[in-house]
Amino acid sequence: MKKISTKISLFILIGIILSACNAEKRVPEGKQLLIKNQITVNGKNIKDENVFDQLYQKPNSTLLGYRLRLHLYNLANLNPDSTYQAKFTNNPGKYERKSKWLSAKQVDRLGKSFWNKGIHEFLKKTGEPPVIIDSSKTSKSLLRLKYYYFNNGFFNVKTDYKEDSISLKRGKIKYLVTTGKGYVLDSLKRKISTPALDSLFESNKSNTFIKSGKQYQTIDFENEKNRITTHFRNNGVYYFQPTYVTFDVDTINKKNTANVNLIINDYSYIEKDSTKTEPFKMYKISDVNIYTDYSTNNSNSTITDSTTYKNFNLYSHAKLKYKPYAIADAIFITKGSLFADNKTVLTTRYLNNLKIFSYPSIQYEVDKRDSTSSSLIAKIYLTPRKKYSFGASVDLTHSNIQDFGISFSPSISIRNVFNGAETLEISARGNVGSSKDLANPKNQLLNVSEYGIDLKLNFPRILMPFSTEKIIPKNMIPSTLMAVGFARQTNIGLDKENFTGLLSYNWTPKKNNSARFDLFNIQFVRNLNPKNYFNVYGSSYTALNNIGKTYNTNPLYFTNDTDKNLSIENGTMGFTNDVLSGTTALTPADSDYTTVKNIEERRIRLIENDFILATNFTFTKSTKKDLADNDFYLFKTKIESAGTLLSLISNTTSKTKNANGNYELFNLEYTEYLKTEFDYIKHWDLTKEKVIAVRSFFGIAIPFGNSNNVPFSRSYFSGGSNDNRAWQPYSLGPGRSKAMNDFNEANMKIALSGEFRFKVFGELKGAVFADAGNIWDVFDNVEDEASTFEGFKSLKDLALGTGIGLRYDLSFFVVRFDLGFKTYNPSNEEGKKWFYEYNFGHSVLNFGINYPF
Repeated sequence: MKKISTKISLFILIGIILSACNAEKRVPEGKQLLIKNQITVNGKNIKDENVFDQLYQKPNSTLLGYRLRLHLYNLANLNPDSTYQAKFTNNPGKYERKSKWLSAKQVDRLGKSFWNKGIHEFLKKTGEPPVIIDSSKTSKSLLRLKYYYFNNGFFNVKTDYKEDSISLKRGKIKYLVTTGKGYVLDSLKRKISTPALDSLFESNKSNTFIKSGKQYQTIDFENEKNRITTHFRNNGVYYFQPTYVTFDVDTINKKNTANVNLIINDYSYIEKDSTKTEPFKMYKISDVNIYTDYSTNNSNSTITDSTTYKNFNLYSHAKLKYKPYAIADAIFITKGSLFADNKTVLTTRYLNNLKIFSYPSIQYEVDKRDSTSSSLIAKIYLTPRKKYSFGASVDLTHSNIQDFGISFSPSISIRNVFNGAETLEISARGNVGSSKDLANPKNQLLNVSEYGIDLKLNFPRILMPFSTEKIIPKNMIPSTLMAVGFARQTNIGLDKENFTGLLSYNWTPKKNNSARFDLFNIQFVRNLNPKNYFNVYGSSYTALNNIGKTYNTNPLYFTNDTDKNLSIENGTMGFTNDVLSGTTALTPADSDYTTVKNIEERRIRLIENDFILATNFTFTKSTKKDLADNDFYLFKTKIESAGTLLSLISNTTSKTKNANGNYELFNLEYTEYLKTEFDYIKHWDLTKEKVIAVRSFFGIAIPFGNSNNVPFSRSYFSGGSNDNRAWQPYSLGPGRSKAMNDFNEANMKIALSGEFRFKVFGELKGAVFADAGNIWDVFDNVEDEASTFEGFKSLKDLALGTGIGLRYDLSFFVVRFDLGFKTYNPSNEEGKKWFYEYNFGHSVLNFGINYPF
């Protein structure tokens, strides 16, 4: 109660301080603080952000209607140095007294301290000075408004403004715009001096941005200029530049219409101090020369090794270290083809993707051997990166398993392993940390550990026994990844050894699209300490122990006669076997019997070793242009099949099933399931650093054949900083069950999230969010109705969390804090589902790096 009272008092104090701030504190006499801009276009008030962006002066920013940054600025002392010195100027004895028990230098240094100067610098930097109405800037705003509407086809636009006083020191500006009627494009003509270019334009004119009947837009003419340039330069016109494209827009004696004449003159160049013109030529590539070991140090050295492969000339100053096909596969500029900018870009991209060269340089020069001067020699300069590179990283980690951990990850990359531009990466990892796991009662500081090693071999092509060029051509930048890995965990869960293997193919079907096909994705999980189960999964032990206190009749199962707690392993196993064999008073009709049965089924499922041989395909499409793009969508889908190939082989070879009716591989029942996922993210940029972001996810894994459940490692959980932020990880669901287990998971998941993101000040961002979702068991061996998905009626079990967040952008990553409140909890009884736990006591504070979606 004392803590709550302190917080309330603090909020009241802050409120009083902020309320006491005077927004007009730094507004000079005779001047006015700009409170509002109003734009009226043809008599109507508008809210278009694009129009308001033309104004030079905008009111001070607000947070929920409050001018926070202005008030912070007003709290600052603009001249803290003078204020500090004035204390001693007015009282010289004070300076002498302080100098005696400090020193003159230290007294002077106090003036630079945080409380005397730093806090004011912070307030000035974080705050925002008052925006004072300035008529000269208002006039500039009028001019920009005029240009804006002119560029949108309103050639007779008129602008004016009025200043209105709200109070003595507060005012607003009303901008008045009369656009007149917009001009529409009428006749379209062209005058292209070079006949070859005229024919080239004709072949692609259907894609033009300039169309009759469309209102004039300056941006359309810029886009058309770039379109023509791109089209020409991708079809051999090497010397063509956007400056050769001009437009003559004629509005003389026209009523709100404009005739457009496209003009492209001949190529002009300077020769011996005189300008000459000639028709543009379409250039073909006569040779492709590749210098495989170029550097500034050897640029003038003699070439000692060379070869020709499929019309590509490869040169080296030392012995050629690359198989010709490895380099040739990355080159899209071919002998005899027309010069094309897009092939240059694609070649650069592919070569860079090999990761064995520094950024390549591609240059063209006119082939002097051609008497028509219409041929180009392509010269590709490749600078090899070091064959060996070493890396290491040290990280501090935190998870729902570890309170904190320290990890160390060394790695080595070996390039051009087999002289075919392959890359081998060998990485190791070690982690030690602290956990409150009940299996470690001594509470040692570093009581958990993990170590592992991974080998990844990447080939810059599809490795198949047959050609895939027609299906996946090289312009899709295909690659093959082979990987193996091993990891061992101690005092984490049941202690595990994890063996993995992978054969994966990757390619990009189109720009911003990616595809991945895992032919073999192998995982073998071996639990090293299954006897530790009830130490780790404490909730299961508690439930079983409570039943044991009532129904157990064997005193050997208890740790002692006083507490009557089941001893772990001997007592828990013995009592469970007695219940399921019918030697206790419990019968299958009793709910406690069902509970014991469910606990045992879950225990067997989680302690058994898993062997997964899966094949999957993943497709991703994104419209995101770059990291700063806040108006895009991303769609990702995945389908995975595990165990099907093994079952096919077992059926074909008439292999014998075990006592459970399942097939085995190396005395281990392998897993069989079909899994599919759909993930969709959409962002809307509302301008002024306001963004709406939504995410929807659906995933389901259906066991069949050799399995009646899905392995823990391939199941779904709900809750956490990137999921439903009102619940901790693994603490939501399945369904409306009360999340009885320590790690609650299931084989079906629905998740829906939405965020409104906004700028608070500087690099500090804010967000309000809502997360809905849950997990369910479906088509497996779970019989609990509360946990099972039973069609659309189960959607009422979607949990809802809402909350607020703060994020700080550090450029290279975003630090995120989100506070989630349980708004609708499906596991609560009727009447307590909505807002019953909507308080700080049941809230969850999430820490995350970068945005959740």
